[in-house]
Amino acid sequence: MKDWLSRTISWILVVDLAVVLASFIWFLTAVIGKSMNLNLGLELWYALWNPLILPALSLLMAGAIASGIVGWLGRRLNTDPS
Repeated sequence: MKDWLSRTISWILVVDLAVVLASFIWFLTAVIGKSMNLNLGLELWYALWNPLILPALSLLMAGAIASGIVGWLGRRLNTDPS
């Protein structure tokens, strides 16, 4: 069960990290485009901040914490007292 949970959390974190990195690259591209008077979707990025990007960041942080706790518990429960 612990192994399945750990693999599932890791998979979700990888997918979520890809979403977060893609949104960051989009943001940088849009800001540079805005400075050159090009419309590269900065307003759309701002519109997607609350419904998409902020929850993705929150899920990434929560998943990283959960992954750390599962790893810590796994090490803690598998230690040999002798």
